[in-house]
Amino acid sequence: MHFKHPEILYFLFLLIVPILVHLFQLRRFKKEYFTNVRFLKALSIQTRKSSKIKKWLLLASRLLLLAFIIIAFAQPFFESKDSKNANNELYIILDNSFSMQAKGKKGELLKRAVQELLEETPENVNFSLLTNSENYWNTDIKSVRGALQNLKYSATPFQLDNIMAKIKAHKSAFKNDIVIITDAVGLDEKQLKNSDATDSPLFIIPKAEQKNNVSIDSVFINKTLENFYEISVQISGYGDDFNPIPISLYNEKKLIAKTIATLDTKKKNLNFTIPKQAFHGYFSIVDNGLTYDNTLYFSISKAKKTNIISIGEPSKSNFLSRIYTSEEFNFSNYTLSALDYNKLEEQDAIVLNELDEIPQALATTLKSFVEKGGNLIVIPSAISSIPNMNSFISNFGKLTFNSLENREKLITKINFNHPIFNSVFENKVTNFQYPKTKNSFVISSSSPAALSYEDQSVFLTSIANSVSAVAIFAAPINIENSNFQQSPLIVPTFYKMAMNNQNNGVNALIIGDNNPHLTEASLNKDAILTVKGLDEQFIPIQQILNNKVKMTFNDYPEQAGNFRIYNKKEWIENISFNYNRTESDLASANDNILSDYKTIESIPSLFNTLQTDRTDNQIWKWFVIFALLFLITEMAIIRFVK
Repeated sequence: MHFKHPEILYFLFLLIVPILVHLFQLRRFKKEYFTNVRFLKALSIQTRKSSKIKKWLLLASRLLLLAFIIIAFAQPFFESKDSKNANNELYIILDNSFSMQAKGKKGELLKRAVQELLEETPENVNFSLLTNSENYWNTDIKSVRGALQNLKYSATPFQLDNIMAKIKAHKSAFKNDIVIITDAVGLDEKQLKNSDATDSPLFIIPKAEQKNNVSIDSVFINKTLENFYEISVQISGYGDDFNPIPISLYNEKKLIAKTIATLDTKKKNLNFTIPKQAFHGYFSIVDNGLTYDNTLYFSISKAKKTNIISIGEPSKSNFLSRIYTSEEFNFSNYTLSALDYNKLEEQDAIVLNELDEIPQALATTLKSFVEKGGNLIVIPSAISSIPNMNSFISNFGKLTFNSLENREKLITKINFNHPIFNSVFENKVTNFQYPKTKNSFVISSSSPAALSYEDQSVFLTSIANSVSAVAIFAAPINIENSNFQQSPLIVPTFYKMAMNNQNNGVNALIIGDNNPHLTEASLNKDAILTVKGLDEQFIPIQQILNNKVKMTFNDYPEQAGNFRIYNKKEWIENISFNYNRTESDLASANDNILSDYKTIESIPSLFNTLQTDRTDNQIWKWFVIFALLFLITEMAIIRFVK
């Protein structure tokens, strides 16, 4: 037993006072003589004996009364078993990612966790609350009650290592108690590396009862017809035994198509036909799983022709005119001697088709062209000067031309994950008629190859920056040197190289993806574009590039939806944003890796444990109660004991 004020125990010496009072009787007895005391002798002996017992009882009760009062003022207590951590700072990490929309036994996981925090957190407990999107330092439950009640789901996935780094950066003289409330979806061992063992993090893992979920993943133009687009939407199922899913297509707020999807495979594409015109709407499904991935917003701009110039001999550029047709492209070919440099800035893509030498003036112009969002396609000549080519390519990245090999090689490998071929093929093609080249340069590049030879050397690669790309071939593709022009690969390859970062397709950006977006707009230096939605508007980071504006959105907007881009009040373009689908698979909850960490069942259990283990057992109240009991005992002795 310990005392909060042990110095008060010195007053126990006062116990000698009632002892002295009882030992030295202050009252003297006076003898009174009666005529006959013979009959009173027995009564006198009995009275003296009972009086002596009463005095000892009064002495004992008064001593105990005074002792218990003195001890009560000294405030005795029993020290808690975890008293050394009683002053620890409490940090509560609350996962508010979209996977916490899943339903547990008592409703949505996040809403239930918030409710328990509001109900069970003691008002006198100070703590810091950190979520995926918000931080509240050194607060209490009263101060954050409103913020918790209005807490929204965050488009930012739960990254435990980033939040732990924030806590470590928040310097404190005390140890930390870290409580992590998460469903463990997407949690991996790498994120746990910043969980220092000295911090002793506690995990509360709410469990989802319903783990089936259907997600709309993507939308793209499958076919472009004369007057219509055939668009495909991909939906994914996570779990087993799905009911038929209704899916609807809206333009603005108008329903234009609806069907029922049966998920007989994990992923399924559904095709819809819409008029070939500007589109600003969304797909929507209804399922019993998460709701954040049930809507996919997208926009299709009014079709604009892409401007392309080929620089080279006309006889070698005939195949390009058959790919870049007049329905979609403004294509023209110029020889180097007849080239008008002023037209280059107006182009979306430029093809250098087997130039023997690239002049310095053209190299400088093309460097500026690529930096401002233009796409460049380089097809070397068999007699190109290697130093000249390397000097030119060095303007865009690390790639070098080495010696020319005079041997026939087959082009056998397609990198389906390369940006040039991403979303081009429905299935991976493994057996096709391999094109070949007779002469080719050996290329050294740090960029991955899009097409490779049978010996794994590069045939086609690209150097990408944030707004454009430079595609580079390792060999001439004229009909004398190669049959690549007759290969089925040539159309999608040249089409995608020219259309990189062009807005003629489906516009469906991902919130948090920092890839820049190019908008065609001619602005003054002081002009600023604004992005506006129904409930939100913001000004993105932007840079003027001739007749285009490069915009970077970072973590904006906060909510998915259809937006419009304005220059003051002038409408420029439609744009759409969606949440990343990383939280859709509820089966990816990885709580098995927490075997080395402490887990606790619920939030009420957390505070009960902290209260029990770290709160001293104050017993001074019991001494006050006993003092009162002995006071009552003394009064009873005086009144009833004769």
